Amino acid sequence: MPFTLRQLHHFVRVAERENISTAAKELFLSQPALSTSIAQLEESLDLQLLIRHHAKGVSLTPSGSAFLARARSLLAHAEEVSITGRALGESAQGPLEIGCFWTLSPFFLPGLLSLTHDQHPELDIQIVEGPLDELKKLLLNGGIEIALLYDLDLDSGFKKQPLAKVKPHLLLSASHPLANESVVSLRSLQNDPFILLDLPHSRDYFLGFFGKIGIQPYIKHRSQSFELVRGLVANGKGYSILNLQPASQKTYDGGEVRCVPIREKVAPLSVVLAYPKGLRQTQRAVAFTRCCKTFFRHPISG
Repeated sequence: MPFTLRQLHHFVRVAERENISTAAKELFLSQPALSTSIAQLEESLDLQLLIRHHAKGVSLTPSGSAFLARARSLLAHAEEVSITGRALGESAQGPLEIGCFWTLSPFFLPGLLSLTHDQHPELDIQIVEGPLDELKKLLLNGGIEIALLYDLDLDSGFKKQPLAKVKPHLLLSASHPLANESVVSLRSLQNDPFILLDLPHSRDYFLGFFGKIGIQPYIKHRSQSFELVRGLVANGKGYSILNLQPASQKTYDGGEVRCVPIREKVAPLSVVLAYPKGLRQTQRAVAFTRCCKTFFRHPISG
């Protein structure tokens, strides 16, 4: 059984006072509780540290004398670690592991990280990209401290800081007959092939639009790649629904797409910062949260 810092502290106090009763009063412990703590320490070390003289108190054995110096050193190092840990937690410097949902990262992280670096140059941000479920697990097991996500299926175990809302839009090829319309109904496209951005939770969000108006989309292609969906649309393979709009209407292969508002009432997606409930945020995470709020004050195209 390993010993504890508390047991070391108890031993040092007893050694200094040479009396268990006196040490117990100073430590606000009962005498039997303190005696038990010392006995457990001796058992862990397989050493007798003290000689009990009953009415005359205690004295150190030769092994106890040698161990006392080590115990004091260990306690001093532990205090240094504690002070360092508190300092890190109270300053906006050092490492900060953040998570970001796949499709959000290329839109927001370059500008957000640039702003954060300008305001907190000593903050060392490490990025983990992934799907929602993976990022939720990392938040809960401490792999990341905070994550930039869509507010999709985030349960009550997480605190959320709302940052922005992004509206869904229709994505059409530049040559589509409806590409230049000011608004387009989903019903007018129900016979066209649909290209689904097939990410967990996102797929249910997109397909829910059709269910609410009582139509079934003809899903021709599925992809987890935002850019592949855009490329397929640009090449006339169908239409899609997305939430974020790149600055360019060009796709990777040189095709062109158009983003058109949806006539039907469709719910926007909330972009949030999430972290586990009950977890006290470090000042590094607090600083990053402030930068996020500043960054997202500007309207987001959706």
